[in-house]
Amino acid sequence: MRWFEVTVFATEQSQEMVAHYMHELGAGGVSIEESWSPDKPRDTSLGQWYDKPLNDIPAGYAHIKGYYSEDTDMEATVAELTRLLRGLPEFGYDAGEFTVSVAEVKEEDWADAWKKYFKPLPVTEKLTIKPTWENYEPREGEVIIELDPGMAFGTGTHPTTALCLRTLEGAISGGETVIDVGTGSGILAIGAIKLGAERVLALDLDPVAVSSATENVKLNGLQDVIEVKHSDLLGVLREADEGSAAPGGVRPPVDLVVANILAEIILLFIADVMDVLKPGGIYIASGIYKNKEEDVEAGLLAAGFEIIDRVRQDDWIAFVAGKPKGEDE
Repeated sequence: MRWFEVTVFATEQSQEMVAHYMHELGAGGVSIEESWSPDKPRDTSLGQWYDKPLNDIPAGYAHIKGYYSEDTDMEATVAELTRLLRGLPEFGYDAGEFTVSVAEVKEEDWADAWKKYFKPLPVTEKLTIKPTWENYEPREGEVIIELDPGMAFGTGTHPTTALCLRTLEGAISGGETVIDVGTGSGILAIGAIKLGAERVLALDLDPVAVSSATENVKLNGLQDVIEVKHSDLLGVLREADEGSAAPGGVRPPVDLVVANILAEIILLFIADVMDVLKPGGIYIASGIYKNKEEDVEAGLLAAGFEIIDRVRQDDWIAFVAGKPKGEDE
């Protein structure tokens, strides 16, 4: 099968929005390659190693590639993508002097090519993500997440995912019920269980992500404690009101909600998060670029959350917010 490869050259600051737009326009997969130059530091605090060579992408820019099936109307898709990118400044993002180009590729040329760059990755002192195709001998006490992300976002290599996993490690003490909103590959849901949570409900509106997360949950033998659903928080709340949630599954209220998605989307359902949390429950929100930090903070405070902490990596932020305890608590 032939695919159209659409490459956007744009700033790293805008890459999440570019990837989001590509998915919205029907991309079957999206890859991001950031600039790597001799003067750009690489995080080795947890023993990470890199076999990906330096590239000639200018500092601060990235190549974001989306893959579209051969029956896609590429002229219309590129025109709409270009229009959306030109409108990014309205949302506080600067794509810089971006370009959009299209090439034809064979599926076998790209579907698995990225795997050679995905190696076992320690993301916290305890958690290590291991691709299913790599051999790896864990050290004593090391917790392994087996992962084959396929075409769904979430390998743990992006700062937003790593931020969530590190924050989850500090937030989970054992026995919690968790909802993972926008689960992608299922990495955060799996990580939550591996860190001691009791049960997780993993939600996504993308059928590709639901399929990927379901397979990764099975790879880790956690299908009895993680339920993956094609839904959002509003759908979960409606099911709870109707009494139609699956018996034995996670039902609101829960102890913890985690969401690693765009700041614009996070702002849309803050009230729903408040509704599904127990008094004293924790909300971890990541995927927030520095230019949206104040907006998300204001949204959380307006909804009644207390800001407990915020964790940073590069230019990304994860908020840890708490639902106030009731007077009877």
